[in-house]
Amino acid sequence: MKNLVLGVNDAIYRACVIVAALAIVIMATIIPWGVFSRYALGQGLGWPEPIAILLMVLFTFVGAAASYRAGAHMAVQVLSDRLPPMAQPFIILFVRLAMAAISLFMLIWGYKLCIATWNQYLSTLPWMRVGVSYAPIPLGGFITLLFVIEQLLYGDQSKRPVVDYEAREESKESV
Repeated sequence: MKNLVLGVNDAIYRACVIVAALAIVIMATIIPWGVFSRYALGQGLGWPEPIAILLMVLFTFVGAAASYRAGAHMAVQVLSDRLPPMAQPFIILFVRLAMAAISLFMLIWGYKLCIATWNQYLSTLPWMRVGVSYAPIPLGGFITLLFVIEQLLYGDQSKRPVVDYEAREESKESV
C-alpha cells in the first residue's frame, strides 16, 4: 500500500512540476508577444495580460503544492531548531496538522468560490467563466492535502528520490 501511495504521489508531484513549468514558459512567451504587438505592430492585444495572470495563479497554487512535497517551500525553523530533540516531533506534527487545516480551508472555500462565481464571465476574456479562474485554489489545496497526509503517514519524502514504481516492478518481473 505504501508503494502505491508513494507512486501515485510521485506521479502527482511530477505533474505539478510540469504544469508549473509550462505555466511559466507560456507566461514568459505571451507577455513579450503582447508588448511586441502593442509597440512594434501598433495593435494592443487584450488577451496576453489576463491569460498571464491566470497562468500565474495556476503556477502559484500548483507549484506551492509541489514545493511543499519537495521540502523547498518557505519554512521558518528558528523555534523548532531551538527546541529539545524530544519536543521537535511534536512541533513537526503541529506544523503538518496546521498545513492540513490550511489545505482543507483552500479546498472547501476555494470550491465554494468557484461555484459562487461559475455563472459570471471575465470581462477581459468573455468566453471564460470566473469560477474557472479560481479553480487552482481548491486544486492546489487538494494536492497539498494529499502531500500532507502522505507526510503524516509515511514521513517526509523530500529527501527520497522520486521513483518510477511501475518501471521498477517491470524490471523485477523480467529478471
